[in-house]
This record gives sequence, C-alpha cells and structure tokens, in this order.
Amino acid sequence: MTQDPWSKAPQEPGGGEQPPGWGAPQEQPPGYGAPQYDPSPYGQQPPPYGAPAPYGAPGWGGPPAYPAHRPTNTLAIVALVMAFVFSPAAIVLGVIARRQIRETGEAGDGLALAGLILGVAFSVVILVVVVLWIVAFAALVGYAGTVS
Repeated sequence: MTQDPWSKAPQEPGGGEQPPGWGAPQEQPPGYGAPQYDPSPYGQQPPPYGAPAPYGAPGWGGPPAYPAHRPTNTLAIVALVMAFVFSPAAIVLGVIARRQIRETGEAGDGLALAGLILGVAFSVVILVVVVLWIVAFAALVGYAGTVS
C-alpha cells in the first residue's frame, strides 16, 4: 500500500496506531492554562482617538521644546544666487530681503547678508577689471597714435 504524501498521518499497512502527538490534541499539564496576557502595555488602556498623548514621568515636564519652523525668505536665496550671476542685482535683493526678514521674522538673514556681501565684492572686482580695461585701451590707443 502506498503512502499519500498529503496526509497528516502516515498510513501503515495493517492499520497501525499513530505515534503520540499526531492524533487528537493532548491535555496540557496541570497548572498551565490558556495564556492570559494584557494587550495594552503595563495594564493601561490606550488613549481614545483625539486625546493628547501623556507626557513623561511626573515632574519631568513634556517633550523638549523645539523652535517652530520658520520659512526661509525667498529673496534671501535669490540674492545669494544672483551674487554669482549678476552681482548688482544681488546687492538690491539682499537689502530688500533683510528688510523683509526684520518685518516678518522669517529665516534667511544670513543668506541675505552673504548675498549682499558677495554682491558688493563681485561688483567691486568687476568695476576694477572694467577700469583696467579702459586704461589699457586708452594706453594702447595713445601708444598707437604716437608710433606713426
């Protein structure tokens, strides 16, 4: 006789008995009942929806207070970017952004100041380069007029 691979108990020729643990469930030893446990931690009921979560232990206060997120002023970001693209515009945008930040309390004062400083620095460098070109061109034209 062949054994059915899907059956739980092996079939022996002659209808032998099943080994212990294969048949009906055994009784549990005395002193052991069905496991009893409380699904909520420490025997507390979870707060209903909408109720605030309890704070820390008594005397410890609540969670640490973090400052509220302040949005960054957009003109401050644009001023910093414009310092590398067109520096005179960065000067104007940096001044406007710093004024807006003082009035609204937004973040980004450092960005606006950096855009303003870089805008001034790059503008001075560009102005010096332009003046040197003009002087060099004038010298070259003056030199070329005296050669002939």
